Amino acid sequence: MSHLKIKPFLSEIGRVADESFRVLKKGKFCAVLMGDTRKNGMVQPLAFDTMRAFELVGFKTKEIIIKEQYNCKATGFWKTNSAKYNYLLLAHEYLFVFKKP
Repeated sequence: MSHLKIKPFLSEIGRVADESFRVLKKGKFCAVLMGDTRKNGMVQPLAFDTMRAFELVGFKTKEIIIKEQYNCKATGFWKTNSAKYNYLLLAHEYLFVFKKP
């Protein structure tokens, strides 16, 4: 996500959340898979910002499932550099399950 600006991304996620809430029937579920990223060497909690965007439009968070990432294209590169520059890999994603009340 290094080429993507975080604020515009989250603004669009808010639009997705709003439209998802609009079209989903009462009592039904919506699931979103999202990971975090880094910017300037600092973790950016995109996943939890995304969860919050869905809650702000009215969804209730039913479950948070933590999923390990496998077979990422750049895993070898980042594994080498994470040791070199002393940081941990973001090797997980979150599956948020939301319910429309």
